[in-house]
Amino acid sequence: MIELDNRQVRELSKLELLARQVVEGFIIGLHKSPFHGFSVEFAEHRIYNPGENTRNIDWKVYGRTDKLFTKRYEEETNLRCQIVIDASSSMYFPEVSPSSEQVLNKLRFSVLAAAALMNLLMRQRDAFGLSIFDDEVQTHTHVKSSTTHYRLMLTYLQQLIQNPQARKTTNAAAALHQIADSIHKRSLVIIFSDMFESSEQADQLFAALQHLKYNKHEVILFHVVDQKQEIDFEFENRPYEFEDLETGERIKLQPKQVKEYYTKQVREYVEALRQKCLQYRIDFIEADINQGFRPILQSYLVKRSKMKI
Repeated sequence: MIELDNRQVRELSKLELLARQVVEGFIIGLHKSPFHGFSVEFAEHRIYNPGENTRNIDWKVYGRTDKLFTKRYEEETNLRCQIVIDASSSMYFPEVSPSSEQVLNKLRFSVLAAAALMNLLMRQRDAFGLSIFDDEVQTHTHVKSSTTHYRLMLTYLQQLIQNPQARKTTNAAAALHQIADSIHKRSLVIIFSDMFESSEQADQLFAALQHLKYNKHEVILFHVVDQKQEIDFEFENRPYEFEDLETGERIKLQPKQVKEYYTKQVREYVEALRQKCLQYRIDFIEADINQGFRPILQSYLVKRSKMKI
């Protein structure tokens, strides 16, 4: 059992509050969006698929939303969701002060997004678990749907923020293979990672993603990045010293000298990743840490509504 001191309890309560605020803000926003109607009904309904028995269509919901939904019976609500977080050192970019709560790096963004998803899953009576990896799987829990389980998951998430591990490399391929082997029942697997692997490891990573689909899981990959700096490489035109957060290797240069080459290489890699996900029927979602959590929750909600649980 994990024991917490008073400070950790306060931080845990803060994470729980933030997650609830993110979800409640998202639900309110649904009233003003094309997804109006999900906000109240999404836990008990799913999108009607052509060919299904029309007897189960909820015509009251259709009258409010102009969309066809069927009633979801109790046994249909038991979705199992495994949330997977990359905690390698590159996920701690950009560097933020521990006391700077308003600024998000990739890991903080992933932690809060995961906490919000768990809040949403619990509201829907769905079961969820958590896996955390860097160069190996550090945490892997079974799926449950209780409030006690939710708070235990928040404890693991909070520890990621409070106890960063320096120079932790990533081995996403090995970790995802291990996770795929450990999830025995068909599940929704949600991955938060920057997916920054060397070119030599790319094929292994793609094979691991394929492994998840081979085991009949539905997969959403949130590609967590700081779009401005990591993809567009927008820096002031002055000398910088860049450091590889996983190896500690440093290099001095002026961004404009390498920007064209860098952006070309990174965009080609991201596009290759996107195409592999398309090939394997994995939902690939760009998750820019500066664009908020709505794309995360909305992508999950759409995915869940299409799943035949």
